[in-house]
Amino acid sequence: MEKFVIKGGKELKGKVRISGSKNASLPILFASILTGKLRLSNVPDLRDITTTCQLLKQMGFDVRKSGNTVEVESGGDIKTEAPYELVKTMRASILCLGPLIAKYGRARVSMPGGCAIGLRPVNLHLKALSKMGADIKIDHGYITAEVNGKLKGCEITFDFPTVGGTENVLMAATLAKGKTIIRNAAKEPEIVDLARALRKAGAEIEGEGTDVIEIRGTSDLKEIDYRVMPDRIEAGTFIAAVGLAGGEVEMEEFPFETLGAVIEKFEEAGLRIEKLDGNRVLVKKVDRLKGTDIITQPYPGFPTDMQAQFMAAMCLADGISVIKETIFENRFMHVLELQRLGANISIEGNTVVVKGTEKLIGAKVTATDLRASASLVIAGLAAENTTEVYRIYHLDRGYEKMEKKLQLLGADIRREKSELPY
Repeated sequence: MEKFVIKGGKELKGKVRISGSKNASLPILFASILTGKLRLSNVPDLRDITTTCQLLKQMGFDVRKSGNTVEVESGGDIKTEAPYELVKTMRASILCLGPLIAKYGRARVSMPGGCAIGLRPVNLHLKALSKMGADIKIDHGYITAEVNGKLKGCEITFDFPTVGGTENVLMAATLAKGKTIIRNAAKEPEIVDLARALRKAGAEIEGEGTDVIEIRGTSDLKEIDYRVMPDRIEAGTFIAAVGLAGGEVEMEEFPFETLGAVIEKFEEAGLRIEKLDGNRVLVKKVDRLKGTDIITQPYPGFPTDMQAQFMAAMCLADGISVIKETIFENRFMHVLELQRLGANISIEGNTVVVKGTEKLIGAKVTATDLRASASLVIAGLAAENTTEVYRIYHLDRGYEKMEKKLQLLGADIRREKSELPY
């Protein structure tokens, strides 16, 4: 295991480039099952990307990675199974289900794992695919699905706007017979990116980015050649890092249009965020931040994936911040670790109250999930003395070379082997 050792108190200054989006890359990689051939650029070098490539290889696909470009091509014998050994670490692996059924008429996929931040049930995925004609059974931890012939287009209305469910049905519908309409669809930018990639392959899709998406199925799709969008959550995390540590940072490849709610709340807290020419943004901390309230919501609201980082920033703000989590029921596990650093935080149900303190003091803390780990790292940048963040394998699932990027900005952070199973 590994840990980060951070000596806090240094302002961040310089330039950083935002990597490609993990949450956009994963479904597009699985879309290669539909097309048989994919060339995807701007792919971040992450643990989840590696796991996805391993899964595709195990299925029989030829996967080649060069720098931040991944190429996938189908071989002769494709295995339509996603085993537990790979699926257990990554929830996004469920996204192979729809493409496998649509392309090969069958699939056997282990129930997914990933961060322990809530139930996040896949029943909405299964209900929708069943409505399209798939015969689905769950047995001994595996989802088994078959379809006689082709999936059939239909109208699907989700109980709530599920991102994964929307992506699974969107991919499956591209090879289904007839038209599929997804109502109450998720609107996240990563879904828009997936739709654009599929359209490159000849898919007929309309309405991505709205709550109604229409897909006309086709008999065949061609190769996808696509560049992944920048990672809006990484960009938001670096905004929060400047909000805590202070300084002035220019971010390149910044997805400004996708971060409206995040930018608005950090500006409300007193951070200066200026859009420059091209895809560049300048983030500057002039004064101490002030307490600001947020409520996590589906896009275009404030993203749940930025809740932990915003909470960390509010730990050193003037006044009181009220943070309400409406997406996942178990996403406050970072609170206890922030308290170890001296944060004044209390929890009541799905609401957290943060009373800003004068300082944080370094301590040993443990990452419990991907975004919680990011919150602890950026808190450590502002804490006095030394902070050690354990179990950073969580962070490696979603941030490309985070410590190296922070080092370029002047942070005193290093990766070390961890002897303790802390």
